[in-house]
Amino acid sequence: MAAEANPFKPTAGKMPPILIGRQTIIDDFSESLKNGVGAPGRIMLVTGQRGFGKTVMLTEFRRIAKAQHWETIAETASQGLVARLVAALTPEKLRLDEAEISPTVAVPGIISASLGQAHFSAQTSPLTLRNALNEWLGSRKIGKGKGILITIDETQAASREDLVAIATAVQHVIIDTDESDTPDAEKKGVAIVFAGLPYMVNDLLDNEVTTFLRRALRRELDNVPLPDVRSAFVQSVAESGKTISNDDALDAARRSEGYPYIMQLVGYYMWQSAQRRGSAVITADDVNAGAGDAMLAFEDAVCAPALNGTTGAERLFLTAMAEDSPNPTRVADIAERTRRSRSWVGKYRAILIKDKLIRPADHGYVEFAVPHLGEYLRAL
Repeated sequence: MAAEANPFKPTAGKMPPILIGRQTIIDDFSESLKNGVGAPGRIMLVTGQRGFGKTVMLTEFRRIAKAQHWETIAETASQGLVARLVAALTPEKLRLDEAEISPTVAVPGIISASLGQAHFSAQTSPLTLRNALNEWLGSRKIGKGKGILITIDETQAASREDLVAIATAVQHVIIDTDESDTPDAEKKGVAIVFAGLPYMVNDLLDNEVTTFLRRALRRELDNVPLPDVRSAFVQSVAESGKTISNDDALDAARRSEGYPYIMQLVGYYMWQSAQRRGSAVITADDVNAGAGDAMLAFEDAVCAPALNGTTGAERLFLTAMAEDSPNPTRVADIAERTRRSRSWVGKYRAILIKDKLIRPADHGYVEFAVPHLGEYLRAL
């Protein structure tokens, strides 16, 4: 048989063949670019658990922006985020209002320095980024009514200093644009989309300098409805030159639980199973084999990282819950199993809910928010 390419792409940030269950957020963003300065979708917070497609959404946003003739900058939060943004906006020479030249010499005024030698202070970072954005927007590179899109992935890893600098700079650029005499239809703008784990929203908003972000459009990525997953499996498989029955596609959808990353994993491995047999038909056996391989890959890619950074007390709480997984756990049982007080259980329940590792179920019950995390903990 001909060597077709597997249509499923379970790789971080790789665009899947079909973006399902995400059309509303895509429309919100696309329309904001057309609706001019001040449209709420131009400042957006996208949250979701690992594997829910945040990086894919940012990739799609940049594709949309480029199609509308916007410039785009893609960044992932880490040390030096603001400096990298300024460098992307001023690639030839870095023009600073004030800089500290490594290791200790402070130079006031205006200087030029390479990025590797310069460090912004907390006071000058917002102004430097603001100037860089305004200079870029004022160039001929940006057409009338167009602008710059900045996407920042893994926002929870950003320093507070960088977030404050970015928020302050973007806020002032919006004000600068609004106060100009340029007709609204011709005003050039900036759009910024932050993506990260759910708890990062509280961190972003917990500062007086970033209060303007409270007016941002917030979108939380959730599980995709199973009928949509089934349809996507049928369509993607057909477009690759194979077939799968509606019943087997629905079974594959159920195995994925509507979790976007698991969807890609199940699709990838069931397709590979049929391919290894030299078959153009994905059968129930292929779905079974694919689902098994998918869960092993999911545990390595999602469950293990989800536990990184948890404290011993948090791990104790989660391990007590794992005895019941995938069913919910009575909060009273956690106190009994851990031999801790009700106040201790209440404290760590709140922490783990905030971090989106668990969520409330029925009254007095909690359950895991990350698929298969309980089963993974039991197997450790």
